[in-house]
Amino acid sequence: MTMTQVAAPASLSSPSKKRVSLEEFFRATMGQWAEWVDGEVIEMTPVTVFHARLLRFLLSVLQGWVAFRDMGEVFSEPFVMRLERSVRSPDVMVVRKEHLDRLTETHLEGPADLVVEIVSPESVRRDYEEKYHEYARAGVPEYWIVDPAHKVVTAFTLAEPGRYQVLFEGHEGRLESKVLPGFWMQVTWLWQRPLPPAHRVLREIGGEAYLRWLLAEETPTPGEGKAGKSTTNQPSTNR
Repeated sequence: MTMTQVAAPASLSSPSKKRVSLEEFFRATMGQWAEWVDGEVIEMTPVTVFHARLLRFLLSVLQGWVAFRDMGEVFSEPFVMRLERSVRSPDVMVVRKEHLDRLTETHLEGPADLVVEIVSPESVRRDYEEKYHEYARAGVPEYWIVDPAHKVVTAFTLAEPGRYQVLFEGHEGRLESKVLPGFWMQVTWLWQRPLPPAHRVLREIGGEAYLRWLLAEETPTPGEGKAGKSTTNQPSTNR
């Protein structure tokens, strides 16, 4: 199935916009949650508690998998991704190892390999329509839209330059990533309250191989602690 446009419910409100140059945007919004589109600054609005928890869950799971498979790095807002005519701040983005040279001190210069957007009431049209087209044109290989209000995930993969096709759509079932080999997710995990612990999800996805890797990561070598720091010649904390 191919798709050139995604219909979305009408947005409930519009975020605040200000017009500035790209250079002014980077100077003025460093560390803030904002986006830039054709000269307009879009200031993001606060999110719900569940949105924040869902973001934390997705970030933890994707970070764990990328570390396990040594695939690259995972980032979240307010870190930004610069495209041809916009600067976007995805909820989550994965940059594979071969594209880490796109990272600068302030932003990702070019498309991430996987972008995840969690829909909030004011971002419906932006996520389903504006970013859908922008990300396809920019060459983002995989784009997930997670819609908690409707309990639906829609995932896309590039069918050809500038055009997405549906990879997955539904409120349940198994979403399998194309850009993260071996990674899959039961969509119903995303609607659970409370959300499942990320470490249990990773154990289910990665199986015995993940457990062996985790054990190796947590087992210090002689003279090292869990984080790989030397435990020798450390001052005593006993008073």
